[in-house]
Amino acid sequence: MKRPLFRRCSHAPGTLSPEDQAVVDQFRASLTALRNPKPWTPGTALDIAVRIGPFVERAHTRPGDDHGPDMIAVTLVHPDTPHAHAYLHGRQLGYADRGWLRCQTSAILGTWQPAYALLSHAAANLPLPDDVGMTPAHYGVHVEARRTDGTGNTLLRLGPYAQTWIASRDAYRLNTELAGSAATVIPGFITVTAKDAPFNVSDHDSYVSPYGIDVTRLLADALAEIRG
Repeated sequence: MKRPLFRRCSHAPGTLSPEDQAVVDQFRASLTALRNPKPWTPGTALDIAVRIGPFVERAHTRPGDDHGPDMIAVTLVHPDTPHAHAYLHGRQLGYADRGWLRCQTSAILGTWQPAYALLSHAAANLPLPDDVGMTPAHYGVHVEARRTDGTGNTLLRLGPYAQTWIASRDAYRLNTELAGSAATVIPGFITVTAKDAPFNVSDHDSYVSPYGIDVTRLLADALAEIRG
């Protein structure tokens, strides 16, 4: 008589121990959560579930920067937050000190549910990858002049902005100013445009803080300087 290839130690074939049953129930709950995500509404300040590769992670949204249609700011947290052990375990696995990150809304599964915890890196006791597919959510605005051959100069750097929508708003204001003024033409350059970009912390001395200042005045000064 052939013996079965796999048997549970100390349990009759076909039966589940309470511990095994708990694991099975948790796994079923995770599948149910994936199939029936709770819709997330921008601006509600609720934690969200985001995909990072094949895993699902918990993220806090940043107040005031959680209503963009395509991109919001989040910070990844250990799935057991705010329990005491989550801080130490989260630090060991790389959840801490990542700061605010840019998260595409297409990566959001929905509002966070405890059942998602089994699908996280923490549940597998794996560190988060260095590249989680999200760039830092500190922004700058760069005003760039381009030549016909594609080369150019950066005339002005503004930043850092803590909220993405403020950076986008200032870039729009500057582009409106550029489009409405024929005096912005610079000899040797064909275009002058403003665009929001990641804030380069290592080059912070080249940035001008945009807070409490009229950014269009800063633009006029930068253009006057390059014209000599």
